[in-house]
Amino acid sequence: MNTLILTQRKARNIALLLVLVALFLMGFLTSCKDDDGPLTPSARELAFEKLSGDWDLGNGAGRIEVDGTDVSANYPGFTLSFTDGGYTTTNGADLFNASGSWQWTEEDAKMLSLDDGKEVTITLLNENRFTFTFSHAGGSSANGINTSNGIEGNYTISVVK
Repeated sequence: MNTLILTQRKARNIALLLVLVALFLMGFLTSCKDDDGPLTPSARELAFEKLSGDWDLGNGAGRIEVDGTDVSANYPGFTLSFTDGGYTTTNGADLFNASGSWQWTEEDAKMLSLDDGKEVTITLLNENRFTFTFSHAGGSSANGINTSNGIEGNYTISVVK
């Protein structure tokens, strides 16, 4: 009978040890889970890394077109700079405010909206080239005659860093 009691105690001790080992392993494995969220940046974060900084026409490497016609000569010294939520331009005529704010309009970072209501579609964005399109309602000179700066149409702007 003593042997039976000793065997039962050993069995209980082994079972208790197995339960403790199982609890330890479960605790260890769950503590290894990444609770900080995804390690990969979002599409917006990746796009902003490329978008931020100073862009210009790059001595002919970039261009401004309206309905397929190159009008870059009408925007000498054109520059566009992006910061997180803000932008500035130089020699943007009536196409762009001198400065303003912007925001992404979709999660995949293919469109952004400027504070003047302009919806910009990104067609190419990499480390050294940014091409985008938008529609412009047009502008006129002081005498009311449409000028080549800011004429109504569909714009495609390609700038470089």
